[in-house]
Amino acid sequence: MPPKQRFLALDVFRGMTICFMIIVNTSGNGATTYAPLKHAHWDGFTPTDLVFPSFLFAVGNALSFVMAKWNTKTTAEVMSKIVKRTAIIFLLGYLMYWFPFFRLNDQKEIVSFPISDTRIFGVLQRIALCYGIAATLIYFTSLRKAIYISIGLLLLYWLLMYSFGDYTLEGNAVLKLDMWLIGDKHMYHGEGMAFDPEGLLSTMPAIANVVAGYAVGDFVQKKGNTYEGLTKLLLTGFGLLVLSYFWNLSFPINKKIWTSSFVLHTVGLDCMILSAVIYVVDFLHKTKWAPFFESAGKNPLIIYLLSELLVTVLYMIPARDENLFHWIYNNIFVYAGSYFGAFLFAVAYMLLCWSVGYWMDKKKIYIRV
Repeated sequence: MPPKQRFLALDVFRGMTICFMIIVNTSGNGATTYAPLKHAHWDGFTPTDLVFPSFLFAVGNALSFVMAKWNTKTTAEVMSKIVKRTAIIFLLGYLMYWFPFFRLNDQKEIVSFPISDTRIFGVLQRIALCYGIAATLIYFTSLRKAIYISIGLLLLYWLLMYSFGDYTLEGNAVLKLDMWLIGDKHMYHGEGMAFDPEGLLSTMPAIANVVAGYAVGDFVQKKGNTYEGLTKLLLTGFGLLVLSYFWNLSFPINKKIWTSSFVLHTVGLDCMILSAVIYVVDFLHKTKWAPFFESAGKNPLIIYLLSELLVTVLYMIPARDENLFHWIYNNIFVYAGSYFGAFLFAVAYMLLCWSVGYWMDKKKIYIRV
């Protein structure tokens, strides 16, 4: 069951994040995808680069609602919940990359996909680790101390990246640690080489995205319904953006190695976007559009898992001389134009996944881990 106390703006923000995440992840044709719907090649920033940190920010928002309930539980009970949730989300992410536990070779023959070749770190794995560390940190210290520690982690990460490599794809410390720790077979190869954008070391600064989301969620619950509170949130976001641009001069904004300047940049943008959503929903009371995203925001993990697993299935189903994913695009959506057709495919796929979330919301089915 969903928690009794909900903030519509936070559910809408979370739903917007998951819907945009599906769109940028499932273009009908990667070669003809609009530039804003692609990640920056290396240094720099596009709207797509905001999606994952916003998801972590939303995880922190949600955490701010459950922390009060933990005050009535023993430390053993709380840690059991944190460890269990961390382990389940990490395992789901790992199994998602292993699914369907076999592969098709060039001759369309089923071949084994051994666990020794499976990617270990990834999106859900980073969410799990950041959630577990941030939740433990806030529970055992305080929000203020957690913020100070997060700032310290951003500075420490900068020092480690500077001391043990450079900021290039081939020479960064994130790559070096992952190669030493898990080896290239367990890493992402989408960059043309073994390199994981969700590597272990770059998880360190991402913890700050969750802590920031918690701080904002706590602030919104207390002062989010006042113009003063909204103004402070907006100005905080703007201030973080300014700081990120100055930091960018020496530690470039880069999503793939999750630089500290990238953290400030994305948290700043999330604060400003959330401010806009709160203003429209809670101050102007324009909410006719909100239920669309609200329903997605109540089951974000399930909708994300569905979107990833279904794509894998579509890629595995042969359709003439190609897979079903490409067949649908090449025989339906391409007639709208190569670029616009690829975009329409992504939107249609998002709506398919959204419909599942809508149905679950109508049936009052809310899956928590």
